[in-house]
Amino acid sequence: MRIKYDHEADVLILILRDDPPVDAIEESGGVIVSYGEDGEPVSVEFMNASVRRLISSDEFSITLQTKGVAVA
Repeated sequence: MRIKYDHEADVLILILRDDPPVDAIEESGGVIVSYGEDGEPVSVEFMNASVRRLISSDEFSITLQTKGVAVA
């Protein structure tokens, strides 16, 4: 998984797989889920990320959970 932030568009993107998206659904609250050819999610976009306090311009912190162990 990769995480990207577009400062100009204020969009936080979680890239789950490198497969090209073939469909996307906008959920309520400015969340867009893109799906691959197999119907599984390939990315999740959060619109207005800084306004929603998902990201701050002065810090960036990520915690991933893998196999029951938190990685920070």
